[in-house]
Amino acid sequence: MKFSKSWLCEWVNFSNSASELAKRITMAGLEVDNIYSISRRFTGVKIGYILQCYTHPNSEKLKITQVNVGTGELLNIVCSASNCRAGIKIPVAIVGSVLPCNVKIRQIKVCGQISNGMLCSFSDLGININNENENSIIELEEEAQVGTDFYTFLNFHDVIFDLNLTPNRGDCFSIRGIAREIAALTQTKIMEPDFKIVKPNIKDTIPIELQVPEVCPRYFSRIIKNINIKAKTPFWIREKLRRCGMQSTNLVLDINNYVLLEQGQPIQAFDLSKIVGRIIIRNANKNDRFKSADGNDIMLNIDTVVVADEDKILSIAGILGSQSSSVNTHTKSILLESAFFSPDYISGHARHYGILTDASSRFERGVDYNLQLKAIERATQLLIDISGGDVSTVVSIESKCNYPKQKRIKFHRFKLDRILGYHIPDLDVLMILKHLGFLVKKEESDWLVTVPTWRFDITIEQDLVEEIARIYGYDNMPNQFPLLNIEVNNTKKRDQSVIKKIRSFLVSRGYHEAITYSFVKPEQQELFFPDIRPFILPYPISSDMSAMRLGLIQGLLNAVSYNQKRQQPYVRLFEYGRTFIPCKSSENNIQQELMLACVISGTRNLKHWSIPVQEVDFFDLKGDLESILELSNNNKAYKFKAEKHPAFHPGQSAAIFLEEEKVGIIGTIHPKLESELDLYGRTFAFEIRSSTIDTSIIPTFLEISKYPSNRRDISIIVDENITFDSIIRSCFELGGTFLKDAKLFDLYVGNGIKKGKKSLAIALMFQSTVCTLTEQDISKLVKKILIHISKKFGASLRD
Repeated sequence: MKFSKSWLCEWVNFSNSASELAKRITMAGLEVDNIYSISRRFTGVKIGYILQCYTHPNSEKLKITQVNVGTGELLNIVCSASNCRAGIKIPVAIVGSVLPCNVKIRQIKVCGQISNGMLCSFSDLGININNENENSIIELEEEAQVGTDFYTFLNFHDVIFDLNLTPNRGDCFSIRGIAREIAALTQTKIMEPDFKIVKPNIKDTIPIELQVPEVCPRYFSRIIKNINIKAKTPFWIREKLRRCGMQSTNLVLDINNYVLLEQGQPIQAFDLSKIVGRIIIRNANKNDRFKSADGNDIMLNIDTVVVADEDKILSIAGILGSQSSSVNTHTKSILLESAFFSPDYISGHARHYGILTDASSRFERGVDYNLQLKAIERATQLLIDISGGDVSTVVSIESKCNYPKQKRIKFHRFKLDRILGYHIPDLDVLMILKHLGFLVKKEESDWLVTVPTWRFDITIEQDLVEEIARIYGYDNMPNQFPLLNIEVNNTKKRDQSVIKKIRSFLVSRGYHEAITYSFVKPEQQELFFPDIRPFILPYPISSDMSAMRLGLIQGLLNAVSYNQKRQQPYVRLFEYGRTFIPCKSSENNIQQELMLACVISGTRNLKHWSIPVQEVDFFDLKGDLESILELSNNNKAYKFKAEKHPAFHPGQSAAIFLEEEKVGIIGTIHPKLESELDLYGRTFAFEIRSSTIDTSIIPTFLEISKYPSNRRDISIIVDENITFDSIIRSCFELGGTFLKDAKLFDLYVGNGIKKGKKSLAIALMFQSTVCTLTEQDISKLVKKILIHISKKFGASLRD
């Protein structure tokens, strides 16, 4: 938002210099990005009046003028401007003037004729006006006094402030809003422009049909006939627009932009002759197309709200006007529109179409829903005063039940003091809130505060504390250390968070933590989860980021592909983040689940002359996962079961179970998926629910046995489909407290073993804490274990 200091001074009196004002505004939360002069310095330029103008005898392109600059004598000046003519007031650089870039004006001869100065254009004075002809001299208003210093007349001492407004401060997208802030900072009153409401003199109206009151709860329109569209926009309006970064185009659009900057309310004008029947605010129909004023052709979605007549679309509501209804040089009558559109609706649709206009940038932040009538009256007054015309009554249609609800907040005195750590007197608090437009009702030691209709960002008590602090001034509050009451919690916790330990562990194993987007490409995600329909964003950043992710592995695999294409042979990534699973019983039909995922690919180690190059395999990743599970001190409760998954290689994937609940998946990425994602070599991944590993059981102390341990090896033959994990669990079921460990030290399939069978060699470790186990004790335990696994799995001792 750009604004000039001189325009702001018309609304509020303050004595601060530009730099002081910028500092106060910035400290109040409205960051000033830049301050700069509106033009480069020049001297000696006077306002003159062309009495005579005739063609140069030696050149048809030049004109000789007689100019009165208030000195008592007429100056003979040669000019080449196309708009040079008698009877206009213009800026004149007389002999001795110094223009920007140190250009000095002196008497010269032009094609044999003496010229005592120069009639100035904007470019001559170092002022950049993009839409002005560089060869055109500046034409001033009749009110300009001949002989007045031009630099002073147009207040070129003025400066421009460039504000970097945050999205929540839509109320400051106007001179009115900024003046309100300055008035609160300086404890002064706002001086609103005084204008007379134009009395209607015609009865013409156009009916309005409002089909979407939840999007547009308030709509005003007015017909203005017989306007002079060719009337020139007054210089003072054009100059104010220029200083706010807007170009002058035509009278109607200039006035609409002026009201937009002054009041903060967007105004739309339609050519009345192009409107057929009534005005309808509705949703777009299927296959509706829209051609904008700048010629872009847009296919509209059916949830897009448009302003239309009975024949065509006039505008995308609150965003952009159409070419078919725009005002042009042949326009004689117009329909003015002033409406309120829901911020939530505008922000989504403007972003969807990639359109950012002055109107949409204000509507999406929130416009005062009590401002529409004042804005249309102000635009009418300016237009009639300049171009003349006939005015109808204002037609309005409103749905008050769809207005934004005006908030009332209980504001506690003790909470203000507690949050700030400083006591601001009640009178100062009330004055600040009053100047900001809040209505305050005293309730014992507290206040009931009614939020003004232009402040969409104030919703809770803490917001009011912020308003008090920033206007009072953070630098006016002394520095002091906060007082803290520290209480020691003596309650023994059963569980401890281990996510931090897991992160540190994975980093120590060579992993890098990745943070990928929560939005993914839906077609790609379907390869991972073909049976689940994800939540699709109505207004995505792009079409490739339109679906909420159902898992973390997809984003990590894309990161692996990205790294491999940049010659990274050693890739280990992990991510801790949320997934979004459709669930009708959850809030907004979405179940958010925190997950942990890891992906490995490439070589087992970084290249080193002493280490042979080996590719990672499934067991590298499984070993890392098992180490993570051990951090919970409950790793024996987890088990793996073979299970197919669309993203993993058939026969090389397993589900992860905690007791009997499935909590994750691990495996080798499917070859088709590797090809789809441009992955090089084999890639392995796992994903597990964070809540199942985020706590650890506090270990209990056990006495270290002083008696020796004993090892017994058994070799059994079982079916190939029986997992070693199930056999080990059965061993511990029968081994009791004496069986301390059981490990697989050999797996054999081949000669001497029947097809479909495998040989497992298991080391069993026995130990007692009360005595030395005898050979007889150990043999009984081994026998019990063998009998149990024989009955359960059909296992037999290998000869």
